Amino acid sequence: MNFLEHPQRISVVGTSGSGKTTLAKQISQRLTIPHIELDYLHWQPNWVEVPNDVMREKVSQALSGNAWVVDGNYSMVRDIVWGKADTVVWLDYSLSVVISRVVLRTFQRVVKQQEVCNGNRETWKTTFSRESIILWALQTYHKNRRQYALLLKKPEYAHLNIVHLRSPASAQNWLSLIPTYYE
Repeated sequence: MNFLEHPQRISVVGTSGSGKTTLAKQISQRLTIPHIELDYLHWQPNWVEVPNDVMREKVSQALSGNAWVVDGNYSMVRDIVWGKADTVVWLDYSLSVVISRVVLRTFQRVVKQQEVCNGNRETWKTTFSRESIILWALQTYHKNRRQYALLLKKPEYAHLNIVHLRSPASAQNWLSLIPTYYE
C-alpha cells in the first residue's frame, strides 16, 4: 500500500455495497476534513436523477475546498473528482463480501425505513425489482473491477496515490495507520 505524507483530497471507490460511504466517513473523522457523498448530489427526492451538467457543477462546487473525502462511482464526474484528488482508495473486495454487505444493508434499510439520501428510501418493491441495488451490485461487480484496474493505470491519473484494499480487514488496518502516517 502506498501512503502520501499528507493526503488532502481523497476519493473512495468500489462496487455498490463495498462500504465506500462508511470508510469515507471514518477517513473524514480521522483527518477532520469534509465528507461528500456523490449520491446526495446525484439523487433528488423520489429517486429523480439530476441532469449531467447539473451534477458536474454540483461536484465542482463541492470539491472546491483544499481538503475533502468523497465517495461514489459516477463516471460522469470522474474526471473532476480524480483530477482534483491526490489519493484514490479502491475497495476491491470479493463478490461474496460485497453481496453479503449489500443484502444486509438493503434489508436493514427496508425494515427500518432508513433514508438513503434526500428523502429517498429503499422498499420491498424495489428490492425485488429490476431497480434492485442487490441486482445492480451483481451486474456491475466484474465490470467495475476490470474498469478500475484499467482506469487507475491511465496517464491522466498518474498523479494519484492508489490505495488498493482487498478486504475489510485491510481497510481497517489502513485506516488505523492514518494518524501515524498523516499527522
